[in-house]
Amino acid sequence: MFKLPEHIESKYRFVMLSALRAEQLQAGALPRIDAVSRKATVVAQEEVAEGMIQAWDGTVAATGEAPAEPEG
Repeated sequence: MFKLPEHIESKYRFVMLSALRAEQLQAGALPRIDAVSRKATVVAQEEVAEGMIQAWDGTVAATGEAPAEPEG
């Protein structure tokens, strides 16, 4: 049985973050950890479990700035 990391609030969030990170790894992103496994899904799960992946909810731009207000 897998124990959910304390910094992740739900199993769904863990799975979604891991899946998105696995897609990045498969597209050529470099792993952030020295993983024993070479499978992208396993590496992604380890990265998320260790807190190396920051969740982005879309409320703040990727640059760290607040999104621009629409004019009109």
